[in-house]
Amino acid sequence: MPLQRRLFVQSIMGGALAAAAMGPVQAQPAWPAARSITIIVPYSAGGSLDATTRLVAQRLAERLGQAVVVENVTGAGGAIGFQKALQAAPDGYTLLMAGDSPFTPGQENSATPYKYDVLKDLVPVVLVNTAPMVLVAHPSVPAQNLNELIALARRQPGRLNYATSGIGTIPHLATEMIKHQAQVHMVHIPYRGASQIANDVAGHQVDLAMLVSASAAPHIQSRTLKALAVTGDARLPILRDVPAVAETPGFKGFNVVSWAGLYAPAGTPAAVVQHLNQAVDEVLRMEAVRGKLAESGVIARGGPPSAFVSFIERDRAQTLRVLKVTSLKP
Repeated sequence: MPLQRRLFVQSIMGGALAAAAMGPVQAQPAWPAARSITIIVPYSAGGSLDATTRLVAQRLAERLGQAVVVENVTGAGGAIGFQKALQAAPDGYTLLMAGDSPFTPGQENSATPYKYDVLKDLVPVVLVNTAPMVLVAHPSVPAQNLNELIALARRQPGRLNYATSGIGTIPHLATEMIKHQAQVHMVHIPYRGASQIANDVAGHQVDLAMLVSASAAPHIQSRTLKALAVTGDARLPILRDVPAVAETPGFKGFNVVSWAGLYAPAGTPAAVVQHLNQAVDEVLRMEAVRGKLAESGVIARGGPPSAFVSFIERDRAQTLRVLKVTSLKP
């Protein structure tokens, strides 16, 4: 065989052998076949966000044919859980279930007063639910509704205290907005998560609390807590006797809701994000899931990632309006 032809054949064979050798190394199992998926919840176990996440995770695991694990990472008003999600590999195996990024105290006049920008540092996958919150009190507090509470707080400025799941969280912002509009002073007691708050109010370690409806409803129904108002623009079907804040004189149009969505780390492949979105959207359309959420006053959502992005932008605009008329300090 002529030398030139022999070298050509050797080159072809060498390339084929190299490709064969590289094939098994480069081949990756299709997502999510490689390993289990972890959803980080940046608050303690037992709260409403934790319960919603576990419900969704169970059904998502069935749809994907892969284990979905819920990991509670608490602290700093949710910031530690956010940070862990931000640092995770963008491969679709670590996700975050939360609202917007925790608010940074002392930066309330900033155009972006958030610890992280979820629209840049994370990828919004799907809006999971929305839920009004409930202002609750220990049964001994001498007020049966928000109007009476305001009158009490004006007679005793600074004597009443209230708990929320952390500084800058939606429950905190909603209560600060009520305080501002009513021109009353109550002391804020921030917690690391919502699970212990209801018990502490029931035990009268704290006078009041702003809780998402899912956490508040069982305690209200068992009469260990007294409901004063819900923060949505209408009454909840599961708490029909509890008036909306908007029904109180001076609060027309008041509507502040808690919400939760699923995020992936920035850089997660678009195909994985789309696969996740479709799977979770299908879960949220299941009657069993929608019914279970409705029992606790939570509304299942869903929709494409673009709809979730638009929702975050609208919610941020409202939050910034709230911050301009309140005085949040660390």
